[in-house]
Amino acid sequence: MAGLRQSEIREKVQAYFKAQLDQYLDWLDRRGLSQNALADAREEVLDHESFMDINSANLIWLPVARFKTKMEVSDADWDASMPRIATELRKGRRDMLRRVLDVAERLEHYAYDDASALSPAPPEAPPAALLASSSLGTAVDDFITEHSRQWAEKTTGQNRAYLNILIEYFGRGRLLATITKQDANEVKKVLQALPANRNTKPKLKAMPLMQVIKEPGHPKISPKTINSHIQMFKMFFDWAERHGHSPHVLFDKMKVAKAKNSDTERKPFSHEQTRFLYTELTDNPSGLVRNDSHKWGMLLGMFSGARLNEICQLDIADIQQNGGLWFLNITDEGEGNKRVKSKAGRRKVPLHAELIRLGFLDFVDSRRGGARLFPDYSYHLKHGYGRSLSRWCNESFLPKLGIKESALVFHCLRHTFVTRLGQANVPEPIIQCIVGHARSGVTQEVYLREGYTLPQLKEGIDRFAIG
Repeated sequence: MAGLRQSEIREKVQAYFKAQLDQYLDWLDRRGLSQNALADAREEVLDHESFMDINSANLIWLPVARFKTKMEVSDADWDASMPRIATELRKGRRDMLRRVLDVAERLEHYAYDDASALSPAPPEAPPAALLASSSLGTAVDDFITEHSRQWAEKTTGQNRAYLNILIEYFGRGRLLATITKQDANEVKKVLQALPANRNTKPKLKAMPLMQVIKEPGHPKISPKTINSHIQMFKMFFDWAERHGHSPHVLFDKMKVAKAKNSDTERKPFSHEQTRFLYTELTDNPSGLVRNDSHKWGMLLGMFSGARLNEICQLDIADIQQNGGLWFLNITDEGEGNKRVKSKAGRRKVPLHAELIRLGFLDFVDSRRGGARLFPDYSYHLKHGYGRSLSRWCNESFLPKLGIKESALVFHCLRHTFVTRLGQANVPEPIIQCIVGHARSGVTQEVYLREGYTLPQLKEGIDRFAIG
């Protein structure tokens, strides 16, 4: 059964949410909306804009039953039209809420630009460059749509959240051609005043951007986070200029200086700490390692440099052999919600000789009969599969071993691995292939597009040593 045509779906979604929009706007006019209600709406819009699980059968936020009844969609038509109809329903609700928030935002301000006898002469027609400019909201949507094919879902959501700061500050309708370098500098000042806990404190979450930056008594986002925003803004305007959305590039060379000796800056474990962790994970003298998943998850991080979620989402089928070499096939293919951070994240990582000596392949055999290597690590929409191991490592294992520096966490195993390979004279492109970083330069991107062979990677990875 083919289900509803796309035009039929869109017509029904449009009609359904148009009626809801009229009700919302009437309520807004008569009574207004509370700050909590507006905060909930902003949070829901962000969820829709991040496109997290947009085709999922878990149709959060969506009024499926009411929609089917109101728009006379049969169960058969609904089932045959999935997931298209759910996707359109989500888009419809997203854009309805955007409209409500736009109206609510305008109600927070007064405009005194009505024409009168005292008004100056009408302005001249805008220049051609301005007429050709795209609106900020449209350009951001196009940018995210294009790049989300290469980004992991979590990365897409994070980058959308960064760009939403621009939309909050300028408004979706602001033409890119009217945004100046002076405007970019003002945005930078806003970032420097932004509370670090804006998205976790209900009171702050409910506040508009220009109000929340004036709220006293809250720590500000770190220089690293500020620079992550600015880097994304620069990437967006680079893209917008190349694609004709904007006549100029902004946010170039605007990053802030990082604080010296920051206690929160991630760093590698020392040689002594690495040996200490290795002994605890393999011999367990303190009795802290009571779970095989914790043991092997940590050891994989130590001896492969793989990211937390890449390890915790592994399927048994991802442990493969080719030409006598065992390797991890890190990929977003398979059942469930597997994901990789970028195209470079899809890779084959040879098993370190020490992992094989310690009995990792025996552990893999013991898990056969199921699909996943670590079935006790459940999926979380925001954190992927790595939340449980991260909490155990960072909040229990390391502190109980006396490693209490805030800059030392699970991710530092990756820092340690990369640092030690560099110190062992492993070529940087080999390291990048092993840990899933994009390689740059004509030689690497064109002539070595296929990457390095498993034996080449194996030689590099085995140079990592504990002692």
